Amino acid sequence: MRISVIGCGYLGAVHAACMAELGHDVVGLDVDEKKIAKLSQGLPTFIEAGLPELLEKNVREGRLRFTTDASQIAEAQIHFIGVGTPQLQGRLGADMSYVNQAVDTILEHANPPQEGKPVLIAGKSTVPVGTAQAIAERLTTSGRNIILAWNPEFLREGYAVKDTLTPDRIVYGLPDNQEIGAQAKALLDECYATQLAADTPLVVANYPTAELVKVAANSFLATKISFINAMAELCDATGGDVTRLAEAIGHDERIGNKFLQAGIGFGGGCLPKDIRAFMARAGELGVDQALTFLREVDTINLRRRDHAVNLAEEAAGGRLVGKKVAVLGITFKPDTDDLRDSPALDIASRLWARGAELAIVDPAAAETLRERRPDLTVPDTVEEALQDADVVMILTPWKEYTQLDPTTILPLVATPNIIDGRNVLNPKDWADAGWNYYGMGRGVPTW
Repeated sequence: MRISVIGCGYLGAVHAACMAELGHDVVGLDVDEKKIAKLSQGLPTFIEAGLPELLEKNVREGRLRFTTDASQIAEAQIHFIGVGTPQLQGRLGADMSYVNQAVDTILEHANPPQEGKPVLIAGKSTVPVGTAQAIAERLTTSGRNIILAWNPEFLREGYAVKDTLTPDRIVYGLPDNQEIGAQAKALLDECYATQLAADTPLVVANYPTAELVKVAANSFLATKISFINAMAELCDATGGDVTRLAEAIGHDERIGNKFLQAGIGFGGGCLPKDIRAFMARAGELGVDQALTFLREVDTINLRRRDHAVNLAEEAAGGRLVGKKVAVLGITFKPDTDDLRDSPALDIASRLWARGAELAIVDPAAAETLRERRPDLTVPDTVEEALQDADVVMILTPWKEYTQLDPTTILPLVATPNIIDGRNVLNPKDWADAGWNYYGMGRGVPTW
């Protein structure tokens, strides 16, 4: 099929490369000339496992191209919208300007539908419920006879290529008109023929259901993370160990053990802004009480960052001014260079504001951090960061840091204080090696 992808950021670039890998003829459109220049050479603009190989291969073989020229999307049978919907400045709601601009672009440049060959817009961006219906009404008013479907994404950073090529489910949000909906479904079925042939579960629904799926899923995951972090607060107060608590309740198949990892909380470009936009939209619909629990989810999450800073201050003897703090890991999760709403970066900024002398290392985002925060010290090596440190904090669980030998690195630091912000270390191993271990709700290690 001939496919366009509007927006070549994280979602768009991955989707474009994967659609080309499935054999489609794909053009990616973006206004960022530097981004398009790199992608056109088969080079990604961010770190994502498997993406460099897909880009290089499909650009070289001619199935994938990128452009800033909107006229190049004219021939597409399906136009995927993959632009960002960031949080509005100073408000909880989502900024829909990029989605609206994408629709403008498609209406201006898409060829008119041919007899028997309808043109489809497939929205993948995470949007407030009601957006699809508003766009569909706009398409009807335009007289362009372009069909709309909503096809939400479920990508996990670090696994986005896998999640696109072999998804755990596909969701179609289709028009209420059955004849038009059948046309939209036929186009999407053709696009995803490979996945559907592999018996990937397909959920067909109306627009609002499809729009709610992504934010509902993210809200559930955020709630589960904040729940175990709330339990960590209770464990801190009582001497319990939240990792053993999570293990015990995780054996209950109704609960499961995924996303029961207490620590410094969640971040990234999706969960925080999605749950806030969800609350804002519920308020607009007059059902804000249905999502009031998400306010506490958000509050618990942010409170974990305060807790990490307070632990560092406690470890430093009650005062951070002039104390060197080695921060290991600054991205919001490992195996990505994404700093969007990173708890680690927020914690580092708070430490710096309290007068700590920071030394921050990260295997993926060091250069970006140097450019963004020239006021921070970003050494090249872990050893340099650890040298004469008063406090060491593991804030992103990269393997390079979780597998450090506590005995080997002990002579490097000024004071052996380790704060395990992700509860990924063995407390007994570090305590036996002579370190003062601080976990997140782990109490005093006795077993």
